[in-house]
Amino acid sequence: MDIDFAPSRRSTVGIEWEIALVDRTTGDLVSVAERVLDSLRTADGSAHPQVTGELLLNTVELVSGVHDTIAGAVADVAGQLAEVRAITEPLGVDPVCSGSHPFGQWYDQEVTDKPRYHKLIDRTQWWGRNMMIWGIHVHVGIEDRDKVMPILNGLLSYLPHLQALSASSPFWAGVDTGYASNRALMFQQLPTAGVPWDLPDWAAWEAYVADMTRTGIIDDVTEVRWDIRPAPRWGTIEVRVCDGVATVQELGAIAAFIQCLVEWMSTRIDDGEAVPTMQQWFVRENKWRAARYGLDAEIILDSAANERLVTDDVRRLIGILMPFAERLGCSVELGQLHLILDHGASYQRQRKVAEAHWGDLPAVVSSLRRELKHGLVTG
Repeated sequence: MDIDFAPSRRSTVGIEWEIALVDRTTGDLVSVAERVLDSLRTADGSAHPQVTGELLLNTVELVSGVHDTIAGAVADVAGQLAEVRAITEPLGVDPVCSGSHPFGQWYDQEVTDKPRYHKLIDRTQWWGRNMMIWGIHVHVGIEDRDKVMPILNGLLSYLPHLQALSASSPFWAGVDTGYASNRALMFQQLPTAGVPWDLPDWAAWEAYVADMTRTGIIDDVTEVRWDIRPAPRWGTIEVRVCDGVATVQELGAIAAFIQCLVEWMSTRIDDGEAVPTMQQWFVRENKWRAARYGLDAEIILDSAANERLVTDDVRRLIGILMPFAERLGCSVELGQLHLILDHGASYQRQRKVAEAHWGDLPAVVSSLRRELKHGLVTG
């Protein structure tokens, strides 16, 4: 099977941000996405070109255009968020973002009436109905198809960093799961989700997609839902491992981290160097450690099994990547990773709010509402 890879400018960036809709008073999820999307239609009745629906009617997705800078992509989706807020405000509904809703129940949620979603639910049953999860997806442009799989495989060493920094799903259906990112373990239950297989080059990727299509596991390449995947239609690598983030600051910081990692690896390939990888069993162990322990995870760094606290390694990487950030125009955003390191990831902030309110989870939703509206307060 031949899979075309669209021409793409190197290290351009696009962001997808999944946003939950909650009742302002109770904090409950509300299934009003269709009403919001209808209100956002253009003058000729066409759907909004960038704000779209998702699996559940309690969710809208904000999709940026293609940008040269992280600042441009973040401003794009932030502008869309303002459009959504203008519609939801009079309804008594607020947007929030985290990897899970603290107390929502799957059986209360309505599925969007589209064939692809009905097919997914019919096949996956209970696991599919439990996909009350929100994330961010970051696309980075790759100018040469032959770079895609080496960079993708290299990025797998940084799955735990991204998982820990974005972790925001400690609660599930009213229970503290003990995990920083319960979303990570929930989402990988889908048949084609989770850590990618070890595929060395584009031909191996094409063979994989051919096998999956021939056996009816997928209908097209978009149904490969890996944590990091090629996006041939856009000419990008798409990083999907991250939980939903609560603030614009975190969105920019994590997107900049991803963009810089890709540019760093692309430069190494240009210089004739191999992009380092590690054993698949280490990659999978790292994902579990970051999902379980978040920023307290001790992760495996390389194929030699060296280990380090993930926060220490993030600080090391900020120093390595800063020259690339300056080249890409995202040094401010990359530096904002320190906001997460110094003030806690969302899962930690959510637990603090719950503890301060004697376990009251609607208070956690209220804090998520405030954070999305006002950002991280660091004073």
